[in-house]
Amino acid sequence: MPPGPAGVPQLPAQTLGQAGNTAATVVVGSYADYALAQKAVDYLSDNKFPVERTSIVGTDLRLVENVLGRLTTARAAAAGAASGAWFGLFIGVLFGLFSNSNWFAVILTTVIIGAIWGAVFGAIAHAATGGRRDFSSRSSLQAAQYAVLADAEVADEARTLLVRLNWQASGAQ
Repeated sequence: MPPGPAGVPQLPAQTLGQAGNTAATVVVGSYADYALAQKAVDYLSDNKFPVERTSIVGTDLRLVENVLGRLTTARAAAAGAASGAWFGLFIGVLFGLFSNSNWFAVILTTVIIGAIWGAVFGAIAHAATGGRRDFSSRSSLQAAQYAVLADAEVADEARTLLVRLNWQASGAQ
């Protein structure tokens, strides 16, 4: 395949470690949460380790959906009104820039019209679901653990530094 402006395309499996490097990577640490894995890489960086040869990989991913509350037609209309008002504000600013009339009046009018239409469409969209999803929620991806990987050539140095970090964290001398 001929190279394009960004070079020759590579498959994702070929891009472990730093870009363009097909070197094998090795797990040098495993942590229960992202903050600890980030702290480990920060410690490596503080000790002049080439952190561009490391990566943090979340494993055992799961989708967690937190239910925030019951979704009624009124709440759906209110959410639609809020998003319609933002869209109306955007349109109002554009109209206001190219209008000879009162700039504030143009923005206020478009925000009100946007809120009304947003409320109408929000209520209709919720009613169209027929009660199949009468709750609002927030979804997030969470990992069971985070692994710090390093290129095989520098893995021993990374492990040595991380053992020192663990000794310091435990209060050992």
